[in-house]
Amino acid sequence: MTPLSTINLLRTLFVTTAAVLGALIGGDRIGSAVIGCMLGLVFSLTLVLVDRLLKGLTLRLFSSATFGLLLGLFAATLLRASDVLIYLAHDVQWLWSIVIYATFGYLGMMLAIRSNRDEFSLLIPYVRFTRQAVQEAPLLVDTNIIIDGRVQAVCATGFLSGSLVVPRFVLEELQRLTDSGDPIKRERGRRGFDNLEKMRRTPSLDVAIHEHANGDPEKDHMPVDTRLINLARFLQSRLLTNDAGLARVARLQNLSVLNLNDLSAAMRPSLSVGDELDLPLVKEGRDPNQAVGYLPDGTMIVVNNGRPHIGQTVPVQVASALQTSAGRLIFAEIRGERR
Repeated sequence: MTPLSTINLLRTLFVTTAAVLGALIGGDRIGSAVIGCMLGLVFSLTLVLVDRLLKGLTLRLFSSATFGLLLGLFAATLLRASDVLIYLAHDVQWLWSIVIYATFGYLGMMLAIRSNRDEFSLLIPYVRFTRQAVQEAPLLVDTNIIIDGRVQAVCATGFLSGSLVVPRFVLEELQRLTDSGDPIKRERGRRGFDNLEKMRRTPSLDVAIHEHANGDPEKDHMPVDTRLINLARFLQSRLLTNDAGLARVARLQNLSVLNLNDLSAAMRPSLSVGDELDLPLVKEGRDPNQAVGYLPDGTMIVVNNGRPHIGQTVPVQVASALQTSAGRLIFAEIRGERR
């Protein structure tokens, strides 16, 4: 997305150029450079105002409206060519022609804007618009995933592709955390901005700030999660988060969601009975002679007869596994000591 400062600079250059050209043309054609300059300013500022009013208009919406307008004008042309107006007076036929073209053109535009891609296949049988590959869809990130900081490492590995889109209201939420009186929230906000700056400096990442504006003051006061879901649907993007509640609600609304915690859980090693590994023992177990070690993902392994080796990294062999309410508990024995 183009930064707002760049857009304002282009607008200023356009207005200045129009004023200079108006002064040159006015001095040559009408003998008054001042009047020509004023006409150029009025013309350019009017276009800038129209541009501001159409701030929510996207290229996709414009193309849909154009396609609907063409269909509407085509239908009006067919109706006009059917000679349904020959029974009207000749001096009012042109007026009814304008009404027919305006009516069908308007209805065609509105129907096309409210329709999705699949519905166009009803008008063009056997032809469907190719969907953009899921892997190429942009990733819409929320506040928690920015504060988390792991997304930078995951994207650097190449498992996630596409650009990262950060909505403006997410930045505003980070700013509110940074300005909070709670030191914990303030630290989270600062860490989020630090992580975002690191991501923007990473050459392999394409981070864009989306200047989303609903144009409705009531929608601007919606919860951030609701606005994220609405924006993900509007952009047809994937939602990248580690918030289980947000992920659940978004999936219920048929949005593509990537939960970083689900990825982390899926990457945990699956240990079976008989597997061997080197495990650092860090503390005593509950029962006599037991010691406890942890895998990099936090999985706890209880090692029988391992208490004398606490503080060492020893080769162990998985003996059994037990699923508990707190998670998976794995029992192992020191390799060579199992009977």
